[in-house]
Amino acid sequence: MTARLLEHFKQKLQSLTLIPAGGGCFEIAVNGELIYSKLKTGEFPNEQLIIDEVMKRLN
Repeated sequence: MTARLLEHFKQKLQSLTLIPAGGGCFEIAVNGELIYSKLKTGEFPNEQLIIDEVMKRLN
């Protein structure tokens, strides 16, 4: 997921922070806004869905 985000947004991102965690925690936030939580859905996110959601917030 990190590689795909960097591939699509490397010129638009000021920073990208990875925080290792256990217990199935996988969350993605843009400017402090949570856009995906595996803890809530129980599923790993679709990469294209995440790219689309990030794109909406960077434009």
